[in-house]
Amino acid sequence: MTVLINSETRVVVQGITGREGSFHTKTMLNYGTKIVAGVTPGKGGSIVEGVPVYDSVKEALRRHPEIDTSIVFVPARYASEAVYEAIEAGLNLVVIITEGIPVHESMKFTRYAKLNNTVIVGPNCPGVISPGESKVGIMPGQVFSKGRVGIVSRSGTLTYEIAYAMTKAGIGQSTSIGIGGDPVLGTTFIDALEMFREDDGTDAVVLIGEIGGDMEERAARYIIEERYEKPVVAYIAGRTAPPGKRMGHAGAIISMGVGDAASKIKMLREAGVDVAELPSQIPGLLKKVLKK
Repeated sequence: MTVLINSETRVVVQGITGREGSFHTKTMLNYGTKIVAGVTPGKGGSIVEGVPVYDSVKEALRRHPEIDTSIVFVPARYASEAVYEAIEAGLNLVVIITEGIPVHESMKFTRYAKLNNTVIVGPNCPGVISPGESKVGIMPGQVFSKGRVGIVSRSGTLTYEIAYAMTKAGIGQSTSIGIGGDPVLGTTFIDALEMFREDDGTDAVVLIGEIGGDMEERAARYIIEERYEKPVVAYIAGRTAPPGKRMGHAGAIISMGVGDAASKIKMLREAGVDVAELPSQIPGLLKKVLKK
């Protein structure tokens, strides 16, 4: 089994006529993702990569009621409106690729999504892939392989590197969730761990974190308090980052001794999580914990 998406997922691409939207629509279709509609206001009636385009999500759903998932490539200025449109249409999952969305807007629509039982992944994320079944995102599908290890990550490029190392080592993935690097996210490490906990097709989880915030520390406490049964291995990026510096992602800032690599690694290890010093060590750690 998988989480969030599978071969039956039906996708609408919001912002399909833009450069990024059209390019990644093609790559997702080539992977096998079932994209049945696109949305760009004012561009209804056009066709992108064989996909019909509509002026609104509501109109797309009238023509294609099987749609359950959206991926958003709408520019930051208009992205929140697109997200609200998808939530109000009753979609199960909204994957927000757009970066640069103001934090206060993300806070509002992630709260609204929870109230309406819509799962948000992102913003500013690479998306979700269930290898061999569906890709709703911008990740290179060829580095992933079908298997029984879940991945949840704040970093897109590290996800690809670690997934490739796993694939080369013969360790496939059930689903990989790129939750994004912004301070406010629709899906957290804890949310993803709960999803994988309930998935019979996932035997272990790889958690890829980075400096900044306390999401990894919260995940460690969750693993302890909830007595998480499935083995978790982790990698934390930013070990050599100077204290107090913002590093890359909007969420990667260290403050008051919270959010640095050392504190995250310490808490994860106290929770029984094996933490790799290098991304290339993840396959070896997985082989060790899966043998137990």
